[in-house]
Amino acid sequence: MYDGGKIITGLLVFLILVTVPVWFNAATHAQARAPQLKLPEGATACVEPTAEMRATHMELLNRWRNAAVRSDERFFTMPDGKVYEKSLSLTCLKCHDNKEEFCDRCHNYLAVSPYCWDCHVEPKGGRS
Repeated sequence: MYDGGKIITGLLVFLILVTVPVWFNAATHAQARAPQLKLPEGATACVEPTAEMRATHMELLNRWRNAAVRSDERFFTMPDGKVYEKSLSLTCLKCHDNKEEFCDRCHNYLAVSPYCWDCHVEPKGGRS
């Protein structure tokens, strides 16, 4: 009935095992490296600056989707006058046509599962 020593020892072993990853990272100063993405061959720029696309591309895609579906606004005009169609399939995937090389690298790194492919056809791979 008096197994307090065994219980405390078991709890200490459990806590040590659970916190090993924290102690390992603290001891080795390991940092996860963000994936490095490059523009596809021949592409010079995206519809927004790179830093903004990395931070807010999902918001841009949501705005485009809402404008195209709800308001029938199908084109986006850049400040320099260049016009893009508001379309994941016809605009974004023209350059970024390799899902594994482009989309999946960041989404896996951040452990997110976007719902783009619930409606859109997944690109099979390509030149990205």
